[in-house]
Amino acid sequence: MSTQERIPVSVLIPAKNEELNLPACLESVARADEIFVVDSQSEDRSIDIVENYGAKVVQFHFNGRWPKKKNWSLENLPFRNDWVLIVDCDERITPQLWDEIAIAIENPEYSGYYLNRKVFFLGKWIRYGGKYPDWNLRLFKHQLGRYENLHTEDIPNTGDNEVHEHVILQGKVGYLKEDMLHIDFRDIYQWLARHNRYSNWEARVYYNLLIGEDNSTTIKAKLFGDAVERKRFLKKIWVRLPFKPLLRFILFYFIRLGFLDGMPGYIYARLLSQYEYQIGVKLYELRKFGGQLNQSQKSVKNPKPVSEAVKL
Repeated sequence: MSTQERIPVSVLIPAKNEELNLPACLESVARADEIFVVDSQSEDRSIDIVENYGAKVVQFHFNGRWPKKKNWSLENLPFRNDWVLIVDCDERITPQLWDEIAIAIENPEYSGYYLNRKVFFLGKWIRYGGKYPDWNLRLFKHQLGRYENLHTEDIPNTGDNEVHEHVILQGKVGYLKEDMLHIDFRDIYQWLARHNRYSNWEARVYYNLLIGEDNSTTIKAKLFGDAVERKRFLKKIWVRLPFKPLLRFILFYFIRLGFLDGMPGYIYARLLSQYEYQIGVKLYELRKFGGQLNQSQKSVKNPKPVSEAVKL
């Protein structure tokens, strides 16, 4: 581990069976004053690796409801620093970004900072297709930020960790210039398995948008808001469009120039199109069975209607 002076930041790393990614991730956050790895009963060498790096291990036992792993950690871990940096196992904090973080947390003007992510896929930076810039609110004063609850916890097989939920922060937010790296050492099989789970979650989010569920605890959809609010506004339109798998491929590969990333860009575009199709199929299942998945053998009376204009 680095012998450089520690930066007064507590790192939070959610993990489960991440023996391939953890060594590089932990090495990249060695400058942090404190590192917590919140584990979900890993069955591989993850715990041994974490302990060898001198990080703290906390076991999280998900009850199937709320809160999930990151919010539970923000509520319960005894952080000794005001600032927390949330890093997934397949992410890396570069030395240049650490230098910028050290300066940024001395500025009392902001309560949190967005980090920009460089996503690598099949060994190549996916620069186009709308994947860059990819802003994530990951550095903030832990007492002032919590992940939103999109009310998807009733859907099975979505995992115990917040993946697409956003942080709601009390206070002003800034942006850091240096990039965080997303480099996953796992194979395509694992990518497909994760996105199968994610599509359960996404289908529920689509369904909630279609039935007009009012949720006062989430980030609002605003055309003229910040980047996250604009994205949420566009999603409310997106869920009502037909032919979304094809549209997603065209948007990523042609309109946003994903073809410039070569074969990895083409494969990524095809996988995203497939992912969108999975979401659509599961959305159809939710609509058919009144907001439930895996209910095909049950008699569901008077399912809640959703506009028939919605297409896969």
